[in-house]
Amino acid sequence: MKGAAGSGAAGTGAARRIAVVGKGGVGKTALAAMLARVLLDGRSAGRLLAIDADPALGLVQALGLRVEKTMGQVRETILDAARAGADREMAEIAATLDYMVLEALVENGGLALLAMGRSESLGCFCAVNDVLRDAIRMLADRFDTILVDGEAGLEQLNRQVMDELDRLVIVTDPSARGLQTVALLDELVREKQVIRCARVGVVFNRVVGGEDTLAQSAAALGVEVLGFIPQDPVLARFDTEGRSLLDLPADSAALTAVRALAAAL
Repeated sequence: MKGAAGSGAAGTGAARRIAVVGKGGVGKTALAAMLARVLLDGRSAGRLLAIDADPALGLVQALGLRVEKTMGQVRETILDAARAGADREMAEIAATLDYMVLEALVENGGLALLAMGRSESLGCFCAVNDVLRDAIRMLADRFDTILVDGEAGLEQLNRQVMDELDRLVIVTDPSARGLQTVALLDELVREKQVIRCARVGVVFNRVVGGEDTLAQSAAALGVEVLGFIPQDPVLARFDTEGRSLLDLPADSAALTAVRALAAAL
């Protein structure tokens, strides 16, 4: 692996922060859901917070959960008050922001889930994003492990969720275009340093043989290979039927491979 950008949170006593990213259609969200399942099964994650940072709410669906409120809706509430210019209302919102974040939290057994959702307002609104990120940081301090399912662009992950990670898992399928995305994301971390990360690696998903060739391709890019997830008809059936991946059978080939990935992380 090429040199990591900055230092991660490991060893600071803070929660372990893992983010899963990748281009659309490579099974990124399914991998994040299975990783949540494995961490819960192994009980090694402690208190686990999963953050669905993709506006499409794919992780929410993959886990078979429902959310009543997203952070995007909280953001709209703040923006509406700011537009109205009501100082009293803004003060009330600031005082109840922590409550609104907790209200958006969904808990299921040992898993807590926070959905970022989509904001209807265009533009950066950096000040509002900073407020929300601070609120998420407050919430994250209550957990031992944070697992983020993000979009391909790391800038959004940095801007809306957190600016430092212990592990960045880049998911790709065994395609040349997928490897191009891996190279781009790795460059964003190493050279442009859009997010500080202690360790970056790639996971090849839906693999049907050819692991040695894929490993050589990753080595040519200077990216560490964290694991290979095989094509799994059981996982495909669950996905087609819209069933929660938390209910995957223990002997699922994909789930078995994710257990090895969790150990590597």
